[in-house]
Amino acid sequence: MNHFGQTRTHIARNHAFIAPDGHVWSNLPGWTNSQAAIFISPHMGAKFTMSQVKMGAKATGAMPLPGHQRFMFLIKGHLWFNDGQKEHRLDPGWFAYCPADQPHTFRTTKECEFILFEKPYVPLAGVEPPREFIFAYETDRPSTPFMGDQDAQLRLLLPDTLPFDMAINLFTFKAGTTLPYVETHIMEHGMMMLDGGGIYRLEDNWYPIQAGDVLWMGPYCPQWFAALGKPESTYLYYKNINRDAFVL
Repeated sequence: MNHFGQTRTHIARNHAFIAPDGHVWSNLPGWTNSQAAIFISPHMGAKFTMSQVKMGAKATGAMPLPGHQRFMFLIKGHLWFNDGQKEHRLDPGWFAYCPADQPHTFRTTKECEFILFEKPYVPLAGVEPPREFIFAYETDRPSTPFMGDQDAQLRLLLPDTLPFDMAINLFTFKAGTTLPYVETHIMEHGMMMLDGGGIYRLEDNWYPIQAGDVLWMGPYCPQWFAALGKPESTYLYYKNINRDAFVL
């Protein structure tokens, strides 16, 4: 622990770099034997939340707020998830999508950790919202070259269809690979580096990034990444999609 007032974390108006050295863990209402570090929330201007949750042995979770959908990505241990019809075991690399207002429960036998995204669902006129839970392993989703670059592979974990108003993706870069240009767009991101690292540009700031670091990128935040070091670099990220600009 650093006792001299130093941190790698930096919070700006339209982006944030959040390092593990500043995590604060707190209890979650309705959950048992569980704590979360809430990285991204509406308090900083985001329209979603991103957290890391630690559940102890024999812990139980709770439903999100009414109208909120949820995505869980396991990083340690295992979790038992009940969708009302069947109990599913989730291990590291597995994920679950929970549509808004669909009853579910989950529990542990031993300790586990996962990344949690929650977002109010935005209805779209004439389109039925998602009603089905999704359970899958990361490699169940095809990996495709990003803009033709074989060294930058993208996996879409959720369907890219109109009923879904958010995307969760895995992005893997070989060492020395970069995003092809500095992106500037209306969508916001929440991101955690899972493996490897490199340099991330957010607005006019340049951040060395490594596994465990979290980024928030607000709307129109210029962003660019270069993977450095010998291992591949992979990050998990959220973005809002498929809605009018006035509600996106």
